[in-house]
Amino acid sequence: MDLRHHAVKLSVHPSRGLVDETFVVVVQNGPPGVQLTIQASHHCEDGHSWEAFAHYVADASGSVNVSQDASLGGTYSGVEAMGLLWSLRPVPGSKPGIRMRKMNVQTPMVFTISVYRGHRTEGFLDQVALASQVVERWYMAPGVRRIPVTQDDLSATLFLPSGPGPFPAIVDLWGGSGQLVEYRAALLASNGFAALALDYLTPKVTQETGKMVDDSYIEKAVGFLQQHPQVLAGRIAMLGLSFGCTVTLRMAAYSDVVKLTCAVCISGSHVQPIGAKQEDILAFYDQHADKIQINDKNQAIMKMILLPITGDPALKVDVGRVRCPLMLVVGEDDQNWPALESALDMKEMMERAGNDHLLNILSYPDAGHLIEPPYSPHTQVSTFRSVNTRQKITALWGGQCVAHAYAQEDSWKKMLAFFRHNLYTNH
Repeated sequence: MDLRHHAVKLSVHPSRGLVDETFVVVVQNGPPGVQLTIQASHHCEDGHSWEAFAHYVADASGSVNVSQDASLGGTYSGVEAMGLLWSLRPVPGSKPGIRMRKMNVQTPMVFTISVYRGHRTEGFLDQVALASQVVERWYMAPGVRRIPVTQDDLSATLFLPSGPGPFPAIVDLWGGSGQLVEYRAALLASNGFAALALDYLTPKVTQETGKMVDDSYIEKAVGFLQQHPQVLAGRIAMLGLSFGCTVTLRMAAYSDVVKLTCAVCISGSHVQPIGAKQEDILAFYDQHADKIQINDKNQAIMKMILLPITGDPALKVDVGRVRCPLMLVVGEDDQNWPALESALDMKEMMERAGNDHLLNILSYPDAGHLIEPPYSPHTQVSTFRSVNTRQKITALWGGQCVAHAYAQEDSWKKMLAFFRHNLYTNH
């Protein structure tokens, strides 16, 4: 069909917003019934490119509204308002095992939304788009302050919301690959919480001494927040993902210094040798890792950590000791940790201790391990360097794209509500 006489219009509203906010994509002024492909593209800071696309048919007025109309195919199908973001995948020919992660949170993620004639699946760079619009998605809202923290040998970044404060605070702990990861903490601050992104596996002090930090390092981080003039000293929570959960649960159950107001654990386990050093816990997990498998692309894949869910009290955090509200977020198709089995075992432990009223479990069928902020692309497999062995491995995280996207969106809303209730309103 000839579109030369139709000035096709594409609009995205809002074109600038936070990554956890939705937008509306609308195509107008096309011929009625024309086949169109709407594509999103993104070039990451690491040099890799990502894309998503969906097939639509314009209605009688020549319009498509992605929030209301069904995609007939592409990287997602059906009515999915944010499918152009959560279904993003590396462009054909990309390096295997890559993962989209924002490194500089002071700049936006920039996406180009374009509309093409016909139902296309490839060759977008060789085609001329009928219309395009650039979209910015930010982790930092206007007014959020980013403050590097180096005192007490901490490798951390504090994010403060706009306004005078003081604010309740969240210590943000990522998983076993280490490094200082800031984007989730920045988004938490954009939602009204002081948030401390903390590197607890590869901080500068560890790089200098070759020795991993112990729990006193976490206690120093909490102490820093308690002494900060814009933080409510008695309103501090902890958020951990994967290995970060081992630290969160340990501090909630055993620390005489850290008294958490509440805690959230995503894709984690309470199984760990109690009283062991950090490096010994990592070694314990390595010992219980499933055998390395080789996939059809000759890549080594590390499947689920086969942690024994046993009755041995020396190998499990006694969550019966936890005295703060605790939320567990679980992907039922997690291929890296037995998160569901651990959650159910923790529930039984807390029931026996009489503190199960503090527990809230969010369990998502067909969701995988890496449950990130909403509309992040689903990563089923990625490559990273193990902190403990320093070897580069390909980890199988699991999950199905649509179900995982739902888990990310739903859990983020419920985690924010959980934090608000316990840190702001539950006095």
